[in-house]
Amino acid sequence: MGLLDGRVAVVTGAAQGIGLEIARTFVREGARVVLADVNDDAGAKAEAELGGAGVARYVRCDVRDSAVVEAAVDVAEDVFGPLGVFVNNAGMTRDSTMRKMSEQDFDDVIAVHLKGAWNGTRSAANRMRERGAGAIVNISSISGKVGMLGQTNYSAAKAGIVGLTKAAAKEVAFKGVRVNAVQPGLVRTPMTEAMPERIWEQKMADIPMGRAGEPSEIASVVLFLASDLSSYMTGTVLEVTGGRLM
Repeated sequence: MGLLDGRVAVVTGAAQGIGLEIARTFVREGARVVLADVNDDAGAKAEAELGGAGVARYVRCDVRDSAVVEAAVDVAEDVFGPLGVFVNNAGMTRDSTMRKMSEQDFDDVIAVHLKGAWNGTRSAANRMRERGAGAIVNISSISGKVGMLGQTNYSAAKAGIVGLTKAAAKEVAFKGVRVNAVQPGLVRTPMTEAMPERIWEQKMADIPMGRAGEPSEIASVVLFLASDLSSYMTGTVLEVTGGRLM
């Protein structure tokens, strides 16, 4: 028996990276998953890798558009059944100092991370509350706790996700819907490994465990929050950082 046997999940930003690892973990634990992303090539590849459309279905989804998010949930319920889990993972970066950052770069990051998470949380909660059960997991970041140089847009968005999570959790707890968040630290992905070595070493120096995290270690915590193992938890924010910035 898997921890998510019979559950239907939507994971945004699931075509690659941490989102794909979350989807992979969910499938392994018995869920059927809609992979919501805007990268068609990677999405099709992920669908095939996870077992095909009978288990994992790729759907093109720009999380900034509430109607498109609703349509992704419709696909999940039409193809697999009632929605049980929703993970708001989609994201992007447009790093720059505040002096050099364009308004468009600020707006785009806020729209994808924060508005996208709000769109997903609202859509999922509306379905789940009618059935009296469901788990929503929002992916924040340690950047939303401490603020990172060159990331006024990203840090603001990720901090906003924490507030969104707590407010939404209070609104829907009485309906049996749980809303929690995860704040990853430095995780080994192609994006982070492309950092200049100097920046990588600076970040590593802040981690008591002495290493970067792996996507699977984030996915395991998301699985915990999505499953009944966390049945008495809502509005919580779990840091998965190797002890960084305690």
